Amino acid sequence: MTPDDIDLPVAWGELAGLRVARPGRPRVIALHGWLDNAASFLPLLPHLPDLDLLLLDLPGHGHSAHLPVGAEYGLTTHLYAVLDAADALGWESFTLLGHSMGAAIATLVAAAVPSRVERLALIETLGPLAEPVETTAARLQQAVAVARARPAGAALRVFPDLAVAVRARMQASQLDEANARLLVERGTRPVEGGRVWRSDPRLTRPAASRLTESQVAALLSAITCPVRLLYADPAQPYFPEPVRQARLAAVRHAELNVVPGGHHLHMDQPAVVADFYRDFLAP
Repeated sequence: MTPDDIDLPVAWGELAGLRVARPGRPRVIALHGWLDNAASFLPLLPHLPDLDLLLLDLPGHGHSAHLPVGAEYGLTTHLYAVLDAADALGWESFTLLGHSMGAAIATLVAAAVPSRVERLALIETLGPLAEPVETTAARLQQAVAVARARPAGAALRVFPDLAVAVRARMQASQLDEANARLLVERGTRPVEGGRVWRSDPRLTRPAASRLTESQVAALLSAITCPVRLLYADPAQPYFPEPVRQARLAAVRHAELNVVPGGHHLHMDQPAVVADFYRDFLAP
């Protein structure tokens, strides 16, 4: 199964992705994690059932266009991108398969337009990151300070060759070499002297605001479609077990499985992950 590159025009540029077109089969849009790209799902493809698939590069990631200067990356920006991609394909309804940030985006899409999302297959996250209301001012101050200190157009780090970039990605994400290479090959571009990341550097700025846990729970309770969720053990520090359980309780129709492993379960253990979702994605 070799997916094809696809470009989907949107108002501010182009969304890119990888496409496995199987008309008549269940429609699935796969959403990757923060600073990953569509190649995140390549190890999973050989293990999935026959699906009509779009592996989307989210805005500013992979081969998708960067947002215009002055625009801000946020979860709602990515939410609209998912809907724009579905509209470009003529898909009125679809299933969402999301990892990490992509899973958070998927939950927001399902809460915002419940009539369009048939199922949610989520890996390692349920809902967006949240903070206590008391941190609101401090977060805004930090975001503004970082944005002013790192203006758009700053020089990018140049890796002398692909292997150096792969090693950097392995250190940052605890990925093995083969999986890191998949992400780096799609996530970098050649320049004089080596390669640089394709992703928009603005993606590394802190968010200016976050929801509270109460707001996240309200959104999760608005999801009406079936949800199947896979967590890695141990839990990530930013998504500890008490939060994972509380959010699961807020969802109406959810199934959970917990698998020993790291955050990129779908890349490290694709057969295990696919087995958990196979009948869910193609009922």
